Amino acid sequence: MTLPHGPGDHAQALPDPAAVDPAVLATLLARHGWVRRGGPAARYGRWTPPDDDPGTSLLVPAGEGFDDAVDLLTDAVTALSRSRSPSARSILLALAVPGDELRWRRELPGPAGTTPWEDAERLQAAARGMLAAGAKAGRTTAAYFGARLDTWAGDFLDRVLVVEQGAGLTAYTPAPEGRAAVTTLVRALEALRDAVDYRRVSGGPEAFENAVQAGVSRELVQSVEDLVRGATAAQLAVAWSAAAGTPGGFGERRIVLDFSPGDLPALAEAAELLERIEPAVAVTVVGVVVRLKRADPSGPGTVRLRVLGGAEVRELKLRLPDPDYRLAAEAHLAGLPVRVSGRLDRHDGFRRLTRPRGLELCGWEDADRERLLKGLEEGGEGA
Repeated sequence: MTLPHGPGDHAQALPDPAAVDPAVLATLLARHGWVRRGGPAARYGRWTPPDDDPGTSLLVPAGEGFDDAVDLLTDAVTALSRSRSPSARSILLALAVPGDELRWRRELPGPAGTTPWEDAERLQAAARGMLAAGAKAGRTTAAYFGARLDTWAGDFLDRVLVVEQGAGLTAYTPAPEGRAAVTTLVRALEALRDAVDYRRVSGGPEAFENAVQAGVSRELVQSVEDLVRGATAAQLAVAWSAAAGTPGGFGERRIVLDFSPGDLPALAEAAELLERIEPAVAVTVVGVVVRLKRADPSGPGTVRLRVLGGAEVRELKLRLPDPDYRLAAEAHLAGLPVRVSGRLDRHDGFRRLTRPRGLELCGWEDADRERLLKGLEEGGEGA
């Protein structure tokens, strides 16, 4: 996840005028409150910002077919890069990194405009957690993911551009290729909003369990808690990519989701419930032994596996009796993977394999070797 901060990053974000679609630029200008004034409607439109910036005026062609279209778009991009209007940078980023826009904002107690760095970190963590939860739920639903699908979510986050904007944060997610994560996140948050309201009115928690099928998870609830805690109000607004268009099922409705400190008791209850109801999962995994540890040379020991297949987690811990521990040590020395069955338990975030059985050595598959090398390059063996 990239976090540009300063003028240098702004300059790098300038789009190529020749690649700018005039219709997309006009849509973004209108979305941010710019006003179209005068000009022949069939050829161009003159746009001025909603705030007091008399030096900025953009001439945007009505289409790409005019001889002077690229020249006009070049002038428009240059004018936006020099504009004092707060929305100019957002428009440039949306043109340079086409995607859906997710805008988070927290209202803080105290004087307006004060944003301590601790609050900025909280906002960033909440946004990151929310995007990760959406990415996981876009792949499959679960009441509690733990470490499962962390790699999948990480790959999605690596393709998201996040920009701090005053007291808020804006994420530009890839569209249409990243749409599953964002549309799932929106539907899940709407379901969570409804479930919280139901809980506060009726006193029943069953709506949280029902909302899992819409993408609600323990991780999503936690991210909303992080967003709300310490604020007087919190909001997420979503604007669909002007280039990719509105996804099916959403129409033209405005996506704005609000949460408040009054929601925290229900959110805390939901988080506890969702973690509790997630069942253990029976798996058979193939992995490479990356660490062994035991206190007694002839007793049981703990083994850590780098998972190659069979479970959607990167590493697993398991406790083995002496004979299996010796076999795991042999596999480690020989550089061979092992296969073992057991149960992924929700405790410790599905990072531990309980009731291990049937441990055996197995040969290398080319795909397994490639996955291991990629994993070692990305994160090392860890502690």
